[in-house]
Amino acid sequence: MTESPPPSASSEPVEPGGTSGLSVLDPPGFHGPAPAAAAGQPSAGRPEGTDRRPEDGAGAAPAPGAPEAAAPASTGVQDRLAGRLSDFASLHEHTERLARARGLGATLDAVLASGTALLGADRALLVTVLPGGGPSQPLGLGLDRASLGALETVPADQSLLARLLREHDRPAEVRSHDLAEDPAIGARLRELAGQLGLGGCYGLPLATEEDGPLAAALWFYDAPADPTDRRRELARRYSEVAAPLLAKQLDAEKVRRTNEALRRGLLPDRLPQPGGLRLAARLVPAGLDRSCGSDWYDAIPLPDGTVGLTVGSVSGDGPGAGPGSAPGAAAAMGRVRAALRAYAVLEGEDPVSVLGDLELLLKTTEPTRSATAVYAWVEPEERRVTLAGAGHCPPVLVTRYGAEFVETSLSAPLGMLSCWEAPGVEFTAERGDTLILYTEGLARRFGQTLHSGQTDLRRAAADAPRDVRTDPERLCAHLLEAAAERDADRRERADRRAAGQDPADRDGGAAPRRSTAPAPATDDLMLLAARFE
Repeated sequence: MTESPPPSASSEPVEPGGTSGLSVLDPPGFHGPAPAAAAGQPSAGRPEGTDRRPEDGAGAAPAPGAPEAAAPASTGVQDRLAGRLSDFASLHEHTERLARARGLGATLDAVLASGTALLGADRALLVTVLPGGGPSQPLGLGLDRASLGALETVPADQSLLARLLREHDRPAEVRSHDLAEDPAIGARLRELAGQLGLGGCYGLPLATEEDGPLAAALWFYDAPADPTDRRRELARRYSEVAAPLLAKQLDAEKVRRTNEALRRGLLPDRLPQPGGLRLAARLVPAGLDRSCGSDWYDAIPLPDGTVGLTVGSVSGDGPGAGPGSAPGAAAAMGRVRAALRAYAVLEGEDPVSVLGDLELLLKTTEPTRSATAVYAWVEPEERRVTLAGAGHCPPVLVTRYGAEFVETSLSAPLGMLSCWEAPGVEFTAERGDTLILYTEGLARRFGQTLHSGQTDLRRAAADAPRDVRTDPERLCAHLLEAAAERDADRRERADRRAAGQDPADRDGGAAPRRSTAPAPATDDLMLLAARFE
């Protein structure tokens, strides 16, 4: 195995015979072609004019005895220059693809795929540095989960990735012509190379001067092989561009995880499971850089053995607030939820009073914000439910016969009117029924409009298999999956319309390729399910 030391700070070497006239056309860091005798220039040590070709003049022949090397030399220069320009175009294409990647996962996928293409490799492996140090879970290209798990068993002192992640004495590259036969490779890695069919290997660190090592990547060949100098140069130049972009994505991921942990910390870490009632909840928070508000859910055990169920959403700095106000809305959501818990304990069996008190608090302490909410008081033994809503989506009751809305009266969101008031709704559920409370973000994932989304959500709950409808955990997961599928279908139809195609066109009857990645959410996806036992 070969380890190349990190590059020195000295100026880049120049190929022997290089001329400044052609190196101007090279991309930065690429050494220009080295013509022995450029067209129209006399060769060294040769009288001027002896290297003229017939096409340079009026058909004159070269002087007797003069070597005829000018034409081949000129052709070689052009070939080498064409090769360099081709390399530059390929590198530009891959770095442009990398710059278009959105999110950490897409950036890492681009690094693996582009490195594989530039090196002519077959498979790849990449790890990033975790905040506390050490490698992350590996990400592979052409390697299944079992292969990735096996490669994780390589001891640190034999790991090529560990060498590329060193803070000090980090090699600029590692390479091996044949991993299974390389005596410099540890026994465990040689064994796995034979089992997995890994031949040659080439690896690079992704690091910056400011951040140090960020990630390490290995590219594998299915047979013993070495990348050419030209391919290695392209891969190194690509990694130099990828490292600072990866640093930004890693920083953004840290911020996202911190924000998500903060928002989850403002919500219940577990749900109570009172007798006669099974509860489940799901939350898919939107990023604070895109969100227009912050949602909550809660299940509050009350002193008399009843339970208060609530979901709601706090919008930003007043009506129409944009993503810039989302962090403040998240903090306000925590305060509103804490206040609602107190009101529920004091007068939980009267949902109208609970929401009325919450509206007064919101207008007094959060005058630039508004909120939608639904609060349900549940008596599990008798399966009696009393609820009220404030500008919120109507709950869905899933029964053995299907699913129906629990129609609450039309009412304004909290904080929008001088005085909020709305009547409550009371009903008795059957044993086996499930009450679903959800926020607007989930409904909008189901349809293009809020109304159509609510209708499709109710239909998805009614059409769920019986074993799913009887398990609130599985029902929540089913509804989130259905929302993602409908959102993907809607985006696919929009793409077809933008391309001038008929949405009904199925490419000769073949099923269209569907994008499985959901679009970035601009609102939280949240639901709370309660099944009566």
